[in-house]
This record gives sequence, structure tokens and C-alpha cells, in this order.
Amino acid sequence: MRKATRLDKVRWLMVYTTDVIFLTVGFGFVVLVAMAEQQVMPLPVLYAQGVLLVVLYALSTRPFRIAVRGGPRPTKLLIASGVITLLLLGSFVFFAVPVWLAMLAPFVRRRTIVILSAVLVVLLSAGSALGGVEALAVVALSMTFLTTVMVGGVLANLWLWRIAAEAHEGQEATALLAVAEERLRFARDLNDLVGRGLADITTRSGEAEDLLATDPALAAREMFEVRDLARSSLRQVRTAVQGYRALDLDEVLASVRAVLEAADVRCAVDADTSELPPETRTQLASLVRAGATNILMHSKAQHCTITIRNGVLEMSNDGAGSQVDDGLATRVTVAGGSLTADGGRFLLRVAVPS
Repeated sequence: MRKATRLDKVRWLMVYTTDVIFLTVGFGFVVLVAMAEQQVMPLPVLYAQGVLLVVLYALSTRPFRIAVRGGPRPTKLLIASGVITLLLLGSFVFFAVPVWLAMLAPFVRRRTIVILSAVLVVLLSAGSALGGVEALAVVALSMTFLTTVMVGGVLANLWLWRIAAEAHEGQEATALLAVAEERLRFARDLNDLVGRGLADITTRSGEAEDLLATDPALAAREMFEVRDLARSSLRQVRTAVQGYRALDLDEVLASVRAVLEAADVRCAVDADTSELPPETRTQLASLVRAGATNILMHSKAQHCTITIRNGVLEMSNDGAGSQVDDGLATRVTVAGGSLTADGGRFLLRVAVPS
């Protein structure tokens, strides 16, 4: 099961708070109970209106979820809820109107929803004028307040969600861009090294071919030069690859902490890396990165601690994951270190000679 990301939790918060906003439809039951006590309408009609209220609330939870996913406007659902709202108005359940407006808000322009809300408030207030000036004022004020709160709340939640989603996409784009730039740098370095070496080898080989018929000894010397050029190019490529593979331990620790924090894993780092030799720093950096990947892939940890002292790395977390890559263990053993992993509280310990 995929672990929930911070963006997932933000989406859940926005969706569930919107569901709470739509619970305003429950005020309609107060109206129905009052009408039942006054025997304004037959009980079967009031029961039917209560069922319509429940159906309206169930429908009201769908449009915002669709808007969050970026789906198309649910026209049929909005029409059905609009019909239910009209039926509820027959029992003077005015609270259904702000609910329907809030359902519609994510899929129309802001100006449209403001104008439509104002028109409906005026029409409902005018329609209740038969009840007297006092009733008119109560309806107008309550409708204006509820419409503002519900429509504004839904639009605010949708705005916050879009900001969170854009920020998350920006972080992913930054990470992908960094990877692409690093790959481009490596490709450029290899092209410079390999291209220049192959060009020299091609030129010297051509000269040896021309000399082969007239001066075989000189041609042989040229081929020895070609061999030396090939070996030199190979050494340069190996040096470039080793430099590419070299990891900065401090940068890896910072990035691992940021990644774990983004995955809602609290990470504490206590590392003394100033006196470690380059080989040890590179080895520990690769192990820290592999340990963090192990936490993200095989653990449900909430806390992680990374400690480095005198070339000894310890990574512990409170998750249940305890899988360790066999290749990683082999590389550490070859380097003269040791690696252990215990179940329960996961512990990764590596001692690399410093």
C-alpha cells in the first residue's frame, strides 16, 4: 500500500472541510421539524423532503472532489441537485439554495456565481415577503450569510488546494531539472573526452595505414602510439566516471533529510564529517542515500536518526521495514566495513575505515 504523501494529506483536509461546510444542509431538518409540529404539511410530504435533504447532501460531496482531480463539470449531477433544491423550496427549506450554489461554484466564473447568488437571494427574500417585514429581513440576512460562507469556503479551499498542488509540482520539476542538468553535464564531459580521443586515434591510425606499405617499422611505432592513446583515453573516461560517481556527503545528508521530511518522516542528523577522507565520504554518502531509499520503500517510519562518528554510520527508524540490498552489503564488506539490520526498530550500521 502506497504511503500517503504530504500532498495527499492536504487534499484530504480540503475535501473533508468542504464536506463539513455542506453539513449546513442539516438546518433544513430544523425547518421540517418545526413544520411538522405546526402541522403545516402532511407528514408523508415532510418525510419525503427529509429524504431529499439526505440525497442533496450525498450529492454535494461529489463536485468538489471532481474539481480537485481536475475533472470536467458534472452537469448531470448539478442539474439533479438543482431539481432537488427546487423541490425543497416547496417546503420553505431555503438552506438548500446556498448548498447548490456552493456545488456550482468550482465550475463557473467568479462573476457568474456572485451574480447568480445575489439574484437568488433577492428572489427568495421577495418570495418570503408574504410573511411580513420581519420574516423578510430574517430570510434575507440568513440567505446572504450562508451563501457567502458556503460559496466563499468552497472557493477558498479550492484555491488553497491549487496552490499546494502547484508547489508540489514545482518541487518535482526542480528535482527533475537537477537530474537532467547533471546528466547533460556528464554527457558533455564524456563527449569531450571520448570525441577528442577517438579523433586522435583515427588520425594516427590513418597515418600508420599510409606508412604500412613503405615503412612497416614506422607504421608499427605509430600503432604503438595509437595503443597508448587508447589507454590514455580509457583512463580519462574512468576518471570522469569516478568523479561523476563521487558524492558529497554533506549535500547527500541535507537532501536525504529534506526528502524524508517531505515524506512526513522526522529526521535528525548528527554527523561529524570534516576529517573523513574522500573515499570514506563517498562510501558513506552512497550508504546514506541507500538507507533513505530503504526507509521510503520498505518502512512506515515516523522518525529517523542519522549519526556519523569516526567513519561509523548509524541510521535508525521506528518503522517495520528491515530489508537491505545484498549488493550494498557486499560493497560495504569489500570496503572493510560492516552492515547489520535488526527488525523492530530498524538499525543500519556501517563502519567504514576512516
